[in-house]
Amino acid sequence: MTIPRPARDDLRAAMAARRELGPDYDEAFIDSVVDRIEETLAPRASRFPAPAPAPRRATPKPSRETGERDHSLALAVLSLLAAIPLSAISVVNGGLPALMFVLTMIVILNVTYMFRPRRD
Repeated sequence: MTIPRPARDDLRAAMAARRELGPDYDEAFIDSVVDRIEETLAPRASRFPAPAPAPRRATPKPSRETGERDHSLALAVLSLLAAIPLSAISVVNGGLPALMFVLTMIVILNVTYMFRPRRD
């Protein structure tokens, strides 16, 4: 889409005037250019209907009013990732009782996080 020749010439003249006036008149220059752009675009905009607003998607709401999100999924994933090396270390060094201890502690950590008191 090209700018019509008169609008382009007006913009060139406005830029030349701005250079001559200096930075003290920047605000007036900006207002003048914006007004001309709005005058040019107003007839074009009236030819097209306004698009209907897109339907809003449901966004996950914070679990607390303070804006904090529920991190239980992240904790579960990190627990599984930590369980792999911890299981190997515990089996090699302590056998089955050490493995049961490590896995029990991971489960207790997740359950404790899930049932923590909410600050409402």
